Amino acid sequence: MVWVGLGMSDSSTPLSAGTQVVSRREIRGPSNSLVHPRGAVGVITRTPAVPGERYLVRFPDGFEQALEREDLEVLKQFKSWLGEAAGSDFDLETVVIYRCVVGSRAYGLDHEGSDTDLRGIYLAPAELNWSLFGAPEQFEDHGAQSCYWELQKFLTMALKANPNILECLYSPLVEKVTPLGQELLAIREGFLSQMIFQTFNGYALSQFKKIEQDRRNAASRATGGAPTSGVGEDGVRWKHAMHLLRLLLTGAAALRLGRVPVRVEVERDRLLAIKHGEVPWLKVDMWRQQLHRDFEQALSETRLPERPDYAAANQFLIHARRVAAGG
Repeated sequence: MVWVGLGMSDSSTPLSAGTQVVSRREIRGPSNSLVHPRGAVGVITRTPAVPGERYLVRFPDGFEQALEREDLEVLKQFKSWLGEAAGSDFDLETVVIYRCVVGSRAYGLDHEGSDTDLRGIYLAPAELNWSLFGAPEQFEDHGAQSCYWELQKFLTMALKANPNILECLYSPLVEKVTPLGQELLAIREGFLSQMIFQTFNGYALSQFKKIEQDRRNAASRATGGAPTSGVGEDGVRWKHAMHLLRLLLTGAAALRLGRVPVRVEVERDRLLAIKHGEVPWLKVDMWRQQLHRDFEQALSETRLPERPDYAAANQFLIHARRVAAGG
């Protein structure tokens, strides 16, 4: 989709996630091949986290490109393709069906200066789904520390037992929930299965391997240099080590309880001591091994099914799409 004849807007004005934009230059892919001509329409799916970073823009064919603010023009005629029935520009907040707080505040590991990380689900308007552009699967706004998934993308990841997604469904800090959001929460147990062991345990193992590699790299480097921020002198990223253990605790408990206990304040002091690098790596690793064994034991005892309830998730998605279409 290409739009022409647009006026120039102030290129210094920050843009938010979900803003429809027009590229002021050609979009090129691998081998410098032309993917989209100048004037192609896209949607911002990720905003800069720090000054100097670029915006991530998604185009109708799914191709994504990082672009400077000066390369983007705000699309004033968005409603022309969204559908005149919409009556106004797309407003993400109006279609958000669920939003919660995740991260340290949800885990019970926060302190006075902790960030408030928001995650949510939006149900794309029918006009957006039916358009040539299609609905973006995800919106990220680093400035607002928020991320929203389109409902179908969220359900797909939940069925795969994605740890971040399952924790959203069980967050104790819910900021917004619509009737459709309530219906989703009512079937959340259907997303829980023995696949939790594979995903939670797999993520923890991958983090452990990265930590071990960092430790080997640190051992091989000459001493005297300042350590990287968040990394101890022995190469351990202590925050990652803490979350590795938190995931093992949460995964094993989920298998036993049939729900995802997001809060881990029972182990708050121990986990925060690890985050601050106050516990020797040898002791941390011993706890990790103990938690892995406990996770395996929880898998052998769990009453959760081998696979999630795909039929219930599919039925809910169809129902939600009908609601979005006004039927």
